[in-house]
Amino acid sequence: MVDFWQIIQNAAVEIISPTTAAYALAALGLAIHFGFTGLINFGQAGFMAIGAYGYGISTLTFHFPVWGAVLVGIGASVVFALILGVPTLRLRADYLAIVTIAASEILRLVFTTNTFDAVTGSADGLSGYKGGFAELNPIPPGTYGFGPFTMNEYDLWLRIVAWVIVVLACLLAWQLMRSPWGRVVKGIREDEDAVRALGKNVYFYKMQSLILGGVFGTIAGMIFVLPRAIVPANYATTLTFFIYTVLLLGGAATILGPVIGSIVFWVLLSAVSGFVARAQAVGWFPGMSSVQAGQTRFIVVGVVLMLLVIFRPQGIFGNKKELAFVK
Repeated sequence: MVDFWQIIQNAAVEIISPTTAAYALAALGLAIHFGFTGLINFGQAGFMAIGAYGYGISTLTFHFPVWGAVLVGIGASVVFALILGVPTLRLRADYLAIVTIAASEILRLVFTTNTFDAVTGSADGLSGYKGGFAELNPIPPGTYGFGPFTMNEYDLWLRIVAWVIVVLACLLAWQLMRSPWGRVVKGIREDEDAVRALGKNVYFYKMQSLILGGVFGTIAGMIFVLPRAIVPANYATTLTFFIYTVLLLGGAATILGPVIGSIVFWVLLSAVSGFVARAQAVGWFPGMSSVQAGQTRFIVVGVVLMLLVIFRPQGIFGNKKELAFVK
């Protein structure tokens, strides 16, 4: 018999999980790139990888404190954005998407290669870098929460930090999009030639947008690895596709949309995964292997995304009039 209550409990945990917060922050960075500026960036997984490896390598190899490791990761993401943006931001639409996805894959393969195994851990990745963050925890040891939200002091501390960062990033993005800078980047999304005719340096604004959204993705990458090890396979192109799913689900040109989209995405993914796995175990799907059952959740997410693009392309909170790609 399928335990539906257990499935609901496991799905509810994802509402406040660090992974949900990391996806929300990365999707907010993509909202700045795609939703507000019109940059089709398929390399957000690369920015997340830089954040994860920048933090992990700085902590393990160079023994930096937490604040130093965070600054290293952010600095590396700015350099990556400059290297990526200088030759590519004059490209448009599909060409920019191809370049960014290729750059992200190159970065992942560099982290995977055996040449830098002593630093990056190659395909095995990195672990053992959480001590500095745990030492900053002011919460006394013990168990906190209730029901499915029961957790130890480290998990509670991580969730508090992760969601505070998400809230601060949303406030920053909200203020920026209400400012003259935000109005310029929205104008670039709609018609960059018109903005250029008004005397604005379109290339410079695009670069700023790429850096800002990339920094959000980098910090998301740090949050993403604090509950787990750093494994290069986690930063494949599917990660960027999932973040785009979160963004489109909540609303591309919105601030709150990526947050709600991330929560809905992970709750749905967890619920479908739990249901299919348990249903397959009790024989509801004869002939289906456990591996096939595990992949079913991605099929469901793909169907949901297709239906979303067809029937509500602006997402849950989006305004259809603001999205250039649906015109």
